[in-house]
Amino acid sequence: MAHMSLFNTAALILTLAALFGYVNHRWIKAPQTTGLVIVALLASLGVIVFDILVPGLGLRDAVVGAVAGIDFHEVLMKGMLSFLLFAGALHVDLDELLSRKWAIGSMATLGVLLSTAIVGFGFYGLSSWLGLHIPLMSCLVFGALISPTDPVAVLGILKTVDIPRSLEAKIAGESLFNDGVGVVVFTVLAAMAFGDGGHGAMTGTEIAILFLRETVGGALLGLGAGWLAYRTIKSIDDHNLEVLITLALVMGGYALAFALHVSGPIAVVVAGLLIGNHGTRFAMTGKTRDHMHKFWSLLDEILNAALFLLIGFEVITLNVTGGTILAAALAIPLVLGARFISVSTPIMLLGLKRTFTRGAIPVLTWGGLRGGISVALVLSLPNVPDKQALLSVTYAVVVFSIVAQGLTVKQVIRATVKK
Repeated sequence: MAHMSLFNTAALILTLAALFGYVNHRWIKAPQTTGLVIVALLASLGVIVFDILVPGLGLRDAVVGAVAGIDFHEVLMKGMLSFLLFAGALHVDLDELLSRKWAIGSMATLGVLLSTAIVGFGFYGLSSWLGLHIPLMSCLVFGALISPTDPVAVLGILKTVDIPRSLEAKIAGESLFNDGVGVVVFTVLAAMAFGDGGHGAMTGTEIAILFLRETVGGALLGLGAGWLAYRTIKSIDDHNLEVLITLALVMGGYALAFALHVSGPIAVVVAGLLIGNHGTRFAMTGKTRDHMHKFWSLLDEILNAALFLLIGFEVITLNVTGGTILAAALAIPLVLGARFISVSTPIMLLGLKRTFTRGAIPVLTWGGLRGGISVALVLSLPNVPDKQALLSVTYAVVVFSIVAQGLTVKQVIRATVKK
């Protein structure tokens, strides 16, 4: 199939997102993100079944060609993610976040590293037992890409659930920062596993320097760019221009982060927190604040719809075997178990239990949804022999997370959280 132009690709994605969103709203009535994945999955399965019944038409090959023509990693990691993270960070209360900085910081760093190790070694044991024999370093890379919760999926679900503010701040704050940390851990491990970018063998010091440069550098860049945008917005009163400045902050800041080799996700989250709290409070009129929130909410909804539609369609490109199906089924409880340990350990170690809402651990465990970031990271791996197996397993965990956990997290919150 001929490679589609960027405009045609975007037109197709948004048209299908609108159509599937309507189907979900009218008949399925699931939360928007979950519903889009379900409808896209059903459409994908419909294409596969139709192709089996009428193989002569080559419908599946045509759809696979269209989906494969979209560079998911490029579209999400270098396009959508900056907007989605900034939009998410705009609505997070910085005071709530700072009052829980130790809980959020420990879960986003220690938690991610702990989960990466548990999933990596656990999956290595599983793959050996199933006869897949995936190397340990590849399993650790899988641990790193599946450990961060997806802020887009998590914040999307939080909008639909009534939850104590203190717990909401922890969940939102952790998901916004742990993906930045997770991407850095993934980059380091992928470099060690596949010799990416000439990093074949890295010493412990080099790893620590790379980690610090990405995380601290990203935070400092976000702070600097955010402050500059804040001062500029404060000096004028023109709501259209002020919204344009925030758009420039996101795109320019993210592009600059890539050029400087610091974490783009962390940079836009820090900038978003600064503009969403300090900026809206001290630099904007009520009219500008209203325009700002409406613009970013709308952009967030549109990109969200496109992203979850793409996740639903990725199933059609998978090459699954009996071994990978079994590995995927066993990986789901492994990832959930690792999530439980990585959430509860920092809480117990830091003696933070007293500051936590009752039921916080089960809610943080079950509400820690995986999403597009995990899929984008696994698709970015070089074409190594284990890539198809890792892709299938990642995809299964992500779909289970968005559909099963996304649809039941309300019930878990009702059952465990005492207001």
